[in-house]
Amino acid sequence: MASSSAGIVAGLTAAALATVGVLAYQASATVPADLGKPRSAAAPAPGPGATGAPRDERDPTALPADSGQGERVVYALGADRVWLVGADNRVQRTFEVAPSSVDPAPGSYAVTSRSKSVTGSDGVPVEHVVRFTSVDGVVVGFSAAVDGSMPSPDPAVRTGGIRETRADGDAMWQFATIGQRVVVVR
Repeated sequence: MASSSAGIVAGLTAAALATVGVLAYQASATVPADLGKPRSAAAPAPGPGATGAPRDERDPTALPADSGQGERVVYALGADRVWLVGADNRVQRTFEVAPSSVDPAPGSYAVTSRSKSVTGSDGVPVEHVVRFTSVDGVVVGFSAAVDGSMPSPDPAVRTGGIRETRADGDAMWQFATIGQRVVVVR
């Protein structure tokens, strides 16, 4: 009886692995080739905000002008700040971030992948990882350090982790699902 049970378990395991393989292939076959890459000139441009969005000097938390329309994540490189913007163009949340040592070019991107928890490229355990592009082989995305640290980027080490607090990481995780637009401005 034991060898019969082992054969059944082995058969079920093989069937499960084959099913997962087929599903993984189907998922990868349906991902657009340009997901996570800046839009080409033929695609709708995010507007002047992608090249240098002016902000209200009296209110540094104000959403950069011309950062696009509709639901999106806006990341301002110069301000080290993120805005989560709803479909009605109203800011749902804004917060400061610790930048990575590798900056994405201004433009419009889409969330390409997410991970609940991993070890960051700097060796720090992180959670709520939301990736949206890569620069010269360095993957760029938002994450929160599990220990709550907000490191300063080391220019000698090429990392793409834009760090947020754990509370802000939770908000980003809820808001920025696969395909969500991310607009990077100066």
